[in-house]
Amino acid sequence: MKITGRKFGAVLLAIGVVLVLTACGQTKKSQDKQTLNLSATAPLPTIDISKSTGYGQTGNVFESFFRLGANGQTEPGLAKSATVSKNGLTWTFKLRDAKWSNGDRIIAQDFVYSWRRTINPATKSQYAYLFNGIKNASKINAGKASPNTLGIKALNSRTVVVSLDKPMTYFKVLMAYPLFAPQNQRVIKKYGKKYATKSEYMVYSGPFKIQHWNGTGNKWQFVKNPNYWDAKVVKLKKVNFTVVADPGTGLDLYQRDKLDLTPLANQQVKNYKNDKAFKEYPYSYVSFLKYNLRDSNATLRKALNNRNIRLALSLALNRQALTEKVLGDGSETPTGFVASGLATDPKTGVDFSKQQAVKNTVNYNVKLAKADWQRGMRQIGAKNLHFTLLAGADQTVTSPLTQYLKGQWEKELPGLTVDIKTMATQQIAYQSAAKGDFDVLISGWGADFNDPISFLQIPMSGTSYNFGHYRNEAYDRLVNRAVNADANNPEKRWQELVSAAKIFNADQGMTPLYQQVTAYLQRSDVHGIVHNTAGTQWSYKTAYIK
Repeated sequence: MKITGRKFGAVLLAIGVVLVLTACGQTKKSQDKQTLNLSATAPLPTIDISKSTGYGQTGNVFESFFRLGANGQTEPGLAKSATVSKNGLTWTFKLRDAKWSNGDRIIAQDFVYSWRRTINPATKSQYAYLFNGIKNASKINAGKASPNTLGIKALNSRTVVVSLDKPMTYFKVLMAYPLFAPQNQRVIKKYGKKYATKSEYMVYSGPFKIQHWNGTGNKWQFVKNPNYWDAKVVKLKKVNFTVVADPGTGLDLYQRDKLDLTPLANQQVKNYKNDKAFKEYPYSYVSFLKYNLRDSNATLRKALNNRNIRLALSLALNRQALTEKVLGDGSETPTGFVASGLATDPKTGVDFSKQQAVKNTVNYNVKLAKADWQRGMRQIGAKNLHFTLLAGADQTVTSPLTQYLKGQWEKELPGLTVDIKTMATQQIAYQSAAKGDFDVLISGWGADFNDPISFLQIPMSGTSYNFGHYRNEAYDRLVNRAVNADANNPEKRWQELVSAAKIFNADQGMTPLYQQVTAYLQRSDVHGIVHNTAGTQWSYKTAYIK
C-alpha cells in the first residue's frame, strides 16, 4: 500500500487497522472466547478489490495464489503448486479444491475475469500499475490494447498460466497481494450495480467473510468463512471492527477490558513503554512531502522546482525531535525515500535503506539549510515565499506535524510564510492533490510488497501517483533498466535501484519525514496475529484467544 500517499486513503487503513472495541457495548466476558475486538482509524471505503485503494484488512477475506505469512514470507493460498519457466517469463499455477463463501467452486476463469476487470481502464483502478510486467499490461493501462490481451489464461478449471513481458524477481510475493485474488463473475452479474456496495453483495475466498458493512458505517465484522479451504486452522469465530480515531478513547476502552489492542500516541508511549502489554509494530510506511512542480503560481512553480529550496526545506527539519518529541509514538527517522526493513542486498544482506543514504539531504543542518535557501531564492529572483501545506485532518499526527513543519520552516528560513490547509480526510486531500490543486502535500506510502521498486516506481515520469510531476531522465533510465533489461540479474538490478534512489534522495524530489512505527498495548490472551511491514499488514488467520 501505495505513498498514500499511494495509496491514498487506503494507506490509512493499511497503517491504522488495529485497534479494538467491542460491538454494541458488550464486554469481552459476555462474548464468545474466540472473538477479537479491533478498531480502525477510518471507515473501510470499499470491498471491491478492483477499486480498492488499500488492502490492509482485505487480505483476510480475499486470497490469491499465495498469502503472506510471518516476516513477509509467502505461504500457500489458492494455488496448490506453482512453477516458473527457466527464462522467468511463464508461471503456471495449479489450483487446489477451494470454494467461495457461497459454496461455488473457485476456478481458473475467476482469476482471468478478475485481472481483466481490474486492469480495464474503465474500472479506474488506482493499483492497475502493479500489473505492469505482466504481458501487455502496460499497453492496456495506456489504453492501447484490450484487457482480453492480458497475459493470463485458464488452461482448464484448475490451471492458470501467467505470461510476463519480463522476469520479475518479486512476482511470487506480489501474487500474495489481494489485488490479484479471483472474483466470481456469476456473482458480479447477479448483483449488478449493487455488487460490493454492502457486505452481503459479495463473496469471499479468504479465511473470513465480512458482515454488517454497508459502505458508510463505522462498524463491521469479519466472521469465519466455513467454506475456506484451510478453515480447520482458523480459530477466531469473529473479529469486530469499530472506527476509533482518538488514542485517548482507545486507551480508555482498553483499560475497561473492551479492547484487545490499542495504539498509543506521544505521552501514552512514554507512560506505558515498560508495561508487559507494550508492543511496537513497524510498518514500511514513510511519510513525506510531495511538491507540486506544476504549481499554478509562477513564483511557487520556480521555487518548488528549485533543488536548493527543496534541500533547505529538508535540512531545516530536526527529524529526531520530530519523531521523539512531536510524534512520540515510536516512529523512526528515515534515511531516504525507501523504508528500512523492507529489503536487503541479495549479495551482502545490507538493508536498502542504508545503501540509499545521501549525505546532507535528510539530516538536521540549519547552517546548510539557510545557505541552500538563500542560494535558491537568489536563483528564482525572490525575497519572500508563501505556500500552503495540505494535509488530511483525520490522522492523529496531522496537527502536531503540520504545526512543527510551519514553525520550524518559518523560524529557520527567512522570508518564508506557510499556511496550513487541512481537509476532512486524508483521502479527500489526496483527491484534491491528484487534480493539481496543492502546493506542498503531506503524503505517504506503504510498500505493497517487500522490494524497493514498490517505492521507486512512484517518482517515475507519468505514473499515476507522481501527481507532483517529478521528472529526472537519469532516474527513469536506471529504474527502467532494473525492471526490464536487468530484471533477471538480481545483483545488477539491485545496484541500479540503489543508484536511482540516490539520485532521487539527492534531488529531494519528495522529502521524507518519518517512518511509521506504531506502539500498542496488546492483551496477553491474544496470540497468533501476524504483522507484516508490507502488503497485507495484519493477518488474523492464525490468531486466537487463550
